[in-house]
Order: sequence, then C-alpha cells, then structure tokens
Amino acid sequence: MATRTDDTLGFAPEEAAPLAYMARTRDYYLAIGYETPYRWAHYISAPFQRLRKPLAQSRVTIITTAAPFDPAKGDQGPGAPYNGGANFYSVYDGDTSASHDLRISHIAYDRTHTTATDPNTWFPLPQLIRLAGKGRIGAVGPRFFGAPTNRSQRVTIETDAPEILARCRADEIDAVVLVPNCPVCHQTVTLVARHLEANGIPTVVMGCAKDIVEHAAAPRFLFSDFPLGNSAGKPHDTASQAFTLELALDVLERSPAARTTVQSPLQWSDDHSWKRDYSNPALLAPDELARRRAEFDAQKAIARGLRDSPT
Repeated sequence: MATRTDDTLGFAPEEAAPLAYMARTRDYYLAIGYETPYRWAHYISAPFQRLRKPLAQSRVTIITTAAPFDPAKGDQGPGAPYNGGANFYSVYDGDTSASHDLRISHIAYDRTHTTATDPNTWFPLPQLIRLAGKGRIGAVGPRFFGAPTNRSQRVTIETDAPEILARCRADEIDAVVLVPNCPVCHQTVTLVARHLEANGIPTVVMGCAKDIVEHAAAPRFLFSDFPLGNSAGKPHDTASQAFTLELALDVLERSPAARTTVQSPLQWSDDHSWKRDYSNPALLAPDELARRRAEFDAQKAIARGLRDSPT
C-alpha cells in the first residue's frame, strides 16, 4: 500500500532518507559482542561566531581527520582494511604550500561504496587554494591541522580542541573548514568546531553523517548525503568537489544563526543501497560477525599500544 501511495504522490523511497549512523553503529557493535553502547556527544545549543571580515579578506584553513601516509605502517591504500597502526593520537599540522599524501585507512569509512582512490574527496586543499586564487577567500592559512579521531570526548574537548585553537591563533586564522570521514570523527570535528566558535573563530563542518553532527550541535554544517569518506565531493569529479567546497563557504558566510544545516543538492546515485549495506549486522552471517570482532580487537590492541607508547 505504501509503495503504491509513494508512486502516486511522487514520494521518495524510505531508503533515500539520511542514514542513521548512531543507531546503525550501535546495532553493529552489539552484534559483534560489545554490550555497552557508545554514548555520543549531545548538545542542544551551539556557540556561534560571525565572520569578522568579508570572506574575500579572510585567512581560511582546513581541519582534517585523515592521516599522513607512512609506508612503515602497513597497508593504507584504497580498500585497505581498518589499520589501527595508521592512526594518530595527537594534533599534527602540515604546510599548505606543499603536497601531502593523506589516507583514511585507519577509520571506518564506507569501504564497500567509497573508492578511496581520490584524496580530494576527504582533503579539499587544492580546491581551497583555487578559491584563494580566484579571490573567493583572502588566503589559505600557512598550515592545515589534523584532529585525532578520539572516542574519548573528554580528550577531544580538553586536549585536542585547545591545541588546534592555539595553532589557529598562531597562524591568525579567520575561519575554518572541518572535514571528517568516519562516524566518530564527525563527532570529533563537531566538538572542535564548537570550541573554535566559542573562542571567536567561525567554522563550517562539511560531512556525511547528519545525525551525529546535529546531535553534537555543530554551529554550521554542510551535509552531503554520500557514503562516508566523501565529505568533500564525489571521487574523480572535480565539478562536484568544487561545488561542495563553494557551498560550504556559502554556509560559512551566510548562516543566520547557530545550528544551521544546509543539505547539498548533489546525489550520490539513484541507487540508495549503500545505506542498507553500511555496517549492517542483518546482512552478516554469524561467522563473519565473529571474524570482524576478532579483527577489531586485534586492531584495538595495536592502536592501544601506539597510544600508550611514550614515543
């Protein structure tokens, strides 16, 4: 009956709605044997800082959750399985005038539907430089910053966000674009954005996990309904990437108040099956669930060793 009504009235199918990542990840981790559901950061209001000068006169930088490629850390290429050894646990920065090879093998992006062959989908520095050349922004900051994907909200709020703020101030940054990839790093960048806004720096998060970003109350958010790992546009589609960043800057510039969300009009495809597939325990056999639990435990142990290492 519902299908006939949808056809008659021209409604979109139910699966076209944004994926509920908090519920999906809760069900997935319960299915592989973790009994305590993760508690996501939740706020009902957000700090909000208007631009202090026109965007065409502003110095803008990027905050990313992607990691610098290190050949000593195992497979980090397209389609590589989760690699805890490639993670990073403290804020880093990079020279925006140089080229960088940043990878997302350490996080839970959509490994089925994201190619991970085009870093411009998660690190839009070339597009930001292009817009600076056109005068859309005043300048690109001298450094971009890496925000660790911490499940600990306390560490993000009390350690990582203040460190990023200090580096932004040292570089005299006027505004920031934050680009997450996995579910948890959508939370991470939202918490960082809140801290920056509370301390006078306007921000915009451009991401794909709508429920997580809005649950944590980002000041400004550009939502692209794409598989995780494509927050900055479609892979190998320069027009999509250019449009996505330009729209994010529009959100940065024109949002009337805190907690503004704008949805990109771009669609991934007419097929929404990627939303059904992502970390869906109903589609996994018991032996596959057990294998994933063992693999995740092994990667957690590797990551714990790196995090606790004095070096």
